[in-house]
Amino acid sequence: MLQNTLMSEAPAPTSIPVPQARNPLHGITLETIVTELEAHYGWPGLAQRINIRCFASDPSVSSSLKFLRKTPWAREKVESLYLYMLRKKEQKSRPAAKATRKYGYE
Repeated sequence: MLQNTLMSEAPAPTSIPVPQARNPLHGITLETIVTELEAHYGWPGLAQRINIRCFASDPSVSSSLKFLRKTPWAREKVESLYLYMLRKKEQKSRPAAKATRKYGYE
């Protein structure tokens, strides 16, 4: 009888958060993304790469954030460009691997 009482008083299981190990954007805010893209490409470069008015006409981080939060297709493009920028930076920071010949001698 004591076991039934304890079991009935147990709280309902809560949903377990899904790990985001494979999501490279996990934990990065949209503001950080826009700020880093602007620092890397500049507003004209962003407008050239992604043709949206918030980058071309009187651009600012705040106006861009307002637009991107309401427009999923534009946000996807911005996130994609951010990931591309990160990959390119990573490639440049890695030293070039020394090419070895097929037969192991130089």
